[in-house]
Order: sequence, then structure tokens, then C-alpha cells
Amino acid sequence: QVQLVESGGGLVQAGGSLRLSCAASGRTFSRSGMGWFRQAPGKEREFVAAVNWSGGSTSYANSVKGRFTISRDNAKNTVYLQMNSLKPEDTAVYLCAATNTFGWTASSRAREYDYWGQGTQVTVSS
Repeated sequence: QVQLVESGGGLVQAGGSLRLSCAASGRTFSRSGMGWFRQAPGKEREFVAAVNWSGGSTSYANSVKGRFTISRDNAKNTVYLQMNSLKPEDTAVYLCAATNTFGWTASSRAREYDYWGQGTQVTVSS
């Protein structure tokens, strides 16, 4: 059974940092594209960051560029999201996603991801 389990969320003050982790199990994701998305109450899910299979290519939403960093450790089947200089508008449930096909690119399109985690809550207070 394929599972993606996020962790590392919590409550932090504006300007603070958090590091999210997404541990994959049930199969290897070392050839998959991996992404982070987020969804705030009353809003649509939006792209945050993505990384290709090797970690050599990344992409970011304009709203997080320069503040967030995505990385992966294929030996651990884990992808990370380092979030710095957090703002109240970053408050959301953060979801990890993985492609079933070979992850040549760091895709921002949610429809290209086949597996999704349950999410971890990030709350940034002002």
C-alpha cells in the first residue's frame, strides 16, 4: 500500500521557520517527481514547490520563492520543504504529492501527481 505521510507542521510566529518532511512507503519514489501543495480554508489547493527525480531541477510558486526550499533524499524515500521567513498568509494544510510516472521535470500541475498525503497543518501567527 502506497503511503505519503507528512510531518513537521505546527504553530510558528511570523518570521519563523519550519521544516516539513514527507516520508513515502509502499514503493520506491526515487524516480518520481515530488511536490508540495497547500490549501487554506475556503481557498483552492495551490502549488508550492516541486522537485524532479534527481533533485537537480526545482520549481516554486512566486509567493514562496526565496523563502522556501524543496529537497529530497532518495535513499530515505523522503522529500523536505524548508520554510523560512514565514508569513501569516502561509497558513494552510500542506500536502505532499508524488507522480507514478518518471519525474523528468519539477511539475507545478496537480493533475500530474498520482499519490497524495493527508497533509500537515502549518499555522503562522502575526
